[in-house]
Amino acid sequence: MRIFYNLNDFLKSNAHSGKFLITLGVFDGVHRAHQKIIRAMIKKAKRKYLSTMLITFDPHPANILKRRAKVPLLISLKHRLRLLNELGLDYVIVLRFTKRLSHTNAVDFIKNTLSKIHIDEIIVGRNFFFGRYKKGTFKELKKYGYRVSTIGAIKSSGKVISSTWIRNLILKGNLKKASSLLSRPVTVLGTVIKGHKRGRIIGYPTANINPHHEAIPPSGVYAVKIISAHRLYKGILNIGVKPTFKKSSGDRESTIEVHIFNFNKHIYGEDLEIIFVKKIRREKKFKDMFRLKKQIRQDEKFARRILH
Repeated sequence: MRIFYNLNDFLKSNAHSGKFLITLGVFDGVHRAHQKIIRAMIKKAKRKYLSTMLITFDPHPANILKRRAKVPLLISLKHRLRLLNELGLDYVIVLRFTKRLSHTNAVDFIKNTLSKIHIDEIIVGRNFFFGRYKKGTFKELKKYGYRVSTIGAIKSSGKVISSTWIRNLILKGNLKKASSLLSRPVTVLGTVIKGHKRGRIIGYPTANINPHHEAIPPSGVYAVKIISAHRLYKGILNIGVKPTFKKSSGDRESTIEVHIFNFNKHIYGEDLEIIFVKKIRREKKFKDMFRLKKQIRQDEKFARRILH
């Protein structure tokens, strides 16, 4: 999969001369409904001997349009691109979503962006919209002469699957339902950063994770699987404020740290993909490090049974 981070780079490339089936949208989560659209496009492209292209946006439009607290992503751009590549797309163009782009109406977006790509057909969801005030729909695209196919929504329990619904499920800790809507386990992609190295002191070294603003489950201890450098490991993960080590009641900064079983490599700066399997317990404050270590030992035994 070739990735272009702006339209001009694509237009200057040798890919520009090709003809494409395209889809466009944020695709936050690359969930079941997104996968249905992408797979339909890939299937049709193979029949027509054409290439596939997905146009996506970053940052998330909601974080540009809303002045309130930022919306946590289901998955970061880096994570999104990894999943899109696994689906078998040929090309992705990432358009930077800015205030200026948010003020672009549907007609101008067609003229300034879509018209510069040799499009054979556009495939989108039936509830697709684009442009300022969400006024552009698949009907607008047809008006400008594009061949357009629409894909119906996928429902679960009578409700349309959406990124917002899945995001709320993860934040509330309903990982089973979220996984069902994603059609894969709930995962977080994060970079290993330096921590206080307290885990080493008690015999359980941990990797501290910066989760790239992705939506993460509630605080607690989880049995997890970890992908590092294309290899799969098992471990336990803690999300929370580490109350046993907390210096003051005002020290409320939440952290994510994972202990990987049978692992002793230096991985600072590397990306880990954390796969959530099961929540073991809530986060808890212990009287001393001895009691904490005893509990972690029990957590490890329980997690190993779950992950076996």
